[in-house]
Amino acid sequence: MKPISEVHVAEPGLAVVEVAACDDETAFALQELLAGRWATTTADTTTPAPGEPGVRLHCYLDVRREIGS
Repeated sequence: MKPISEVHVAEPGLAVVEVAACDDETAFALQELLAGRWATTTADTTTPAPGEPGVRLHCYLDVRREIGS
């Protein structure tokens, strides 16, 4: 995975979430839940972690911008 850039956490309310899941379907389901609540830059693909089980993905959130309640 790419390292987290300072720009992604430069201000209060910005966050990077690293999802570790057993499969793509689970990782994308969690990402969808986050995107349904906050402004989120989503990932299109997951990355296997060499030597570790499952897959990973990063998504970037702006929790200052709530989508719906």
